[in-house]
Amino acid sequence: MNTLVETIASRLDNAWQTNTPIPPITESDGITDVSTAYAIQTQWTKMRLQRGEKIAGRKIGLTSKAIQTQLGVNEPDYGNLWQSSFYEAKNGKVNIPAGGFLQPRIEGEIAFLFGRPLREPNITPEQILDATEACAMGVEIVASRIADWRIKLVDTIADNASYGGFTLGPWDKEMREDDLGALAMTIHHNGELAAEGLGSAALGHPATSTAWLANKLLEFGVSLEPGDIVISGGITKMLPVKAGDEFRFTLTGQPDLTVMFS
Repeated sequence: MNTLVETIASRLDNAWQTNTPIPPITESDGITDVSTAYAIQTQWTKMRLQRGEKIAGRKIGLTSKAIQTQLGVNEPDYGNLWQSSFYEAKNGKVNIPAGGFLQPRIEGEIAFLFGRPLREPNITPEQILDATEACAMGVEIVASRIADWRIKLVDTIADNASYGGFTLGPWDKEMREDDLGALAMTIHHNGELAAEGLGSAALGHPATSTAWLANKLLEFGVSLEPGDIVISGGITKMLPVKAGDEFRFTLTGQPDLTVMFS
């Protein structure tokens, strides 16, 4: 199985580097169990770290009950945020090359920046907020190395939870005191309202989904550490992306963020 894990990780890595999708591993390799899917993700992570890439934090996926039902799962999944695919916004705007992603989509989230480590078991949402240094509006570019987005749970887990890239609004320490579940987000696509949602879409509260992540990571011997960023799960629907698109994100109490794709 280790050889198969390494082979599939290399296949995903090649798909990512060449922008060439591959068939679902559930179909081509008969992979059906979550533990093997995370082993593939871990192997791909190891390959990228060995090349000198750096992990900026983690992303949480499948926080929507509707998507969980669609995929027949009862918990989220997670992947890595890579520093190489972080796009820094300046003056509320960021320009991102659309050609750098396979089958890209975009969604809005709430982001956490950790100031203290979380290494103990049974981490609660309250402990998440206590360890948080600041929060921000988060925007994820979701991308899939799996052809035609024909994914099942193990496909997306192996594929680093279908991560493409991310950007952030400014970090805000006072935002920690807000009711994050009640924050409202909108996305305007080329001037037209295209999506909206509340922070509660992420498992009822963004700190709840982030507590799930912290506990899940501990199962793999990994902990959230100071400086780690977590984007806590989509609170809007995903919107398709193409070159020339402009998306304007709003979040209660935060400055707008405009994401343009060149």
